[in-house]
Amino acid sequence: MINDYEATTPMTSQSELNNGTATDDDVVSTLNELIETCKDGQEGFKQAAEGVERSDLKSLFFEFSQQRAHFAGELQGIVQKLGGDPETSGSTAGAMHRGWINLKSAITGKDEQAVLNECERGEDSARNTYKDALDDDLPTYIMDTVRNQYDSIVQAHDRVRTLRDSYKATNDRSSTATTNR
Repeated sequence: MINDYEATTPMTSQSELNNGTATDDDVVSTLNELIETCKDGQEGFKQAAEGVERSDLKSLFFEFSQQRAHFAGELQGIVQKLGGDPETSGSTAGAMHRGWINLKSAITGKDEQAVLNECERGEDSARNTYKDALDDDLPTYIMDTVRNQYDSIVQAHDRVRTLRDSYKATNDRSSTATTNR
């Protein structure tokens, strides 16, 4: 039977039991997940750059790959300062995603729209992982780093989406012009 105290007292979460702050182990775990995400993006963008012909896309994808390497390095430094062991590689899901980019490129003859679609999908995943981390109870100095990286990932996502949409619109117009001749 529930007593009156239990019925009127809300249940508390683990973070509330820790006085509103995550433990170092929780923070390290969150950061290691972000490191995996960055490593996935680093490798994914590198492979995307190798899977397209246009020099502007190659440059952009290599730039995003380097950005993700920088982000991973920042996060690895924080993990080390917290006394944790930083991740050094991407996730299994990321490896499968990267493999899909390669497969798609090989099958479609380096179809740039397909590569852009996959890059956007990868960025959707990165954005969601960062959003989840921002919902965690991270110390302020770490939250600032995560928020800055998240903002850059959102900008990269939006840029990839815009490129994909403009590429699609250009191809749709050329298809229409070709069929109307």
